[in-house]
Amino acid sequence: MELKRRGILIILSSPSGAGKSTLAQRLMQWDPSIRFSVSATTRPPRPGEENGREYYFKTRTEFETMVQRGEMLEHAEVFGNLYGSPRAPVEAAIAAGHDVLFDIDWQGGQQIRNSALAEDVVSIFVLPPSIGELERRLRARGQDSDEVIRARMQKSRDEISHWAEYDYVLINQDIDRAVEETRAIVTAERLKRSRQVGLVDLVRRLNAEFEEKKV
Repeated sequence: MELKRRGILIILSSPSGAGKSTLAQRLMQWDPSIRFSVSATTRPPRPGEENGREYYFKTRTEFETMVQRGEMLEHAEVFGNLYGSPRAPVEAAIAAGHDVLFDIDWQGGQQIRNSALAEDVVSIFVLPPSIGELERRLRARGQDSDEVIRARMQKSRDEISHWAEYDYVLINQDIDRAVEETRAIVTAERLKRSRQVGLVDLVRRLNAEFEEKKV
């Protein structure tokens, strides 16, 4: 029989180019029931973006009010715009047994690990096999200028320094192997005794059956 369980908060972090976004996509392809956490932001929508799909678009006043009310699990300001993870949809999802995936940096991960939902967190940090390979991947994207790549590489050193704060650390040398390892982590975390909501009732029923059979 399949027991009910409480959902988990899966945090994926890495320096830019190490592969966390690809891992997140592959994880949701493996299990479409995993929900991606939609962030709130004060930046204006880009063409084709819809409120509630790519982001929850908020004014700065609305966003700051949510922060003051404790309605954000984590938040930060990036290049003049505010970004954050609304608490309510995440709490509702995990209470219903759905896993929620966060593709965020170490600062956001730290805030969530220090929140009231800390017991639900499974944090995974993704490392590149080498700094040379990290730079190669950034350049292979063909999306950023040399100046942006240099800035990302400089930021990577600080990001990597937070690896020890995470529950699990993966070295993404081969994406297929990293995906397999991530699946294994999620599977094991789902089976933790503390997350099996119906386990106590099952054991009570089993004990009642022993009594009936006079074992």
